[in-house]
Amino acid sequence: MNKLVSRRNRVLRVRHVQHQQALAETVAARDAQRSLENNAERIRTIRGELFDGEGVVDGASLAARRELASRLDQAGRQLEGAIYDARRKVDQKEGLRLIANREREIADKLKARAIRAREEYRERQIQKLPRSQPSATKGGEDA
Repeated sequence: MNKLVSRRNRVLRVRHVQHQQALAETVAARDAQRSLENNAERIRTIRGELFDGEGVVDGASLAARRELASRLDQAGRQLEGAIYDARRKVDQKEGLRLIANREREIADKLKARAIRAREEYRERQIQKLPRSQPSATKGGEDA
């Protein structure tokens, strides 16, 4: 019975580690997604600041700004695709984390069930032991 509890305890430890790994992967995926979203926001901010009113601007400067704006727009579109992929990856990792959590909970319940079975077994073994009878000489001497 102790072997069963030990085995279930090992399974529980493995499931706990798997859950922790899945949680770490989910957090890393969320961080990557946030980083991409921050970069996209910074690109939008820089793009918006390119044509803030400075007064009169020569043609070469305007052309350079338009070129930079075009490149920033292209980078923003590429980041949108990367953000989409990052969101999908976060959803996938979250699903794996939920599965690992469910497996950990199942292992915890199995361990608790094994412990209860061991305790019930011990109680049955104790019940099978012969009861000690008080000796007749002890009770008769006091009277």
